[in-house]
Amino acid sequence: MSASHPVQNTISARSARASARLFNYGNIISMLLPMPLGVFWFGASMAFYAMNRNHPNERVGYYTQQAAYRFYGITGFVVVAGTFYGNNWIYWLVTWLVCAGILIPWSVLDLVRIQREEWHDVTLEANA
Repeated sequence: MSASHPVQNTISARSARASARLFNYGNIISMLLPMPLGVFWFGASMAFYAMNRNHPNERVGYYTQQAAYRFYGITGFVVVAGTFYGNNWIYWLVTWLVCAGILIPWSVLDLVRIQREEWHDVTLEANA
């Protein structure tokens, strides 16, 4: 039997910062072109959330969770309100403007916070 040796992997601060930004970028793009990107982002966002919420760097998880709360809250509002809209495109346009007016500035603010925050490398140890 061979003894197990610890293996170290490092997640760079740069990589963690990039991961923290992803959900916010998706939110912004989904609001700029809601059809069809908003629908695609709704599905893809679940994968991004699953990958990054429990990231070894807890700040990545925090920023991902905050961006997800905002996006899923907006999406839930659209589903409930849109039930009554039918084909009236004015209601849909106003709803899109309100949602974009909420989600885009908040996502940009988060991107600024992520940029200003001091990020550190995270070292992971596992037995090989």
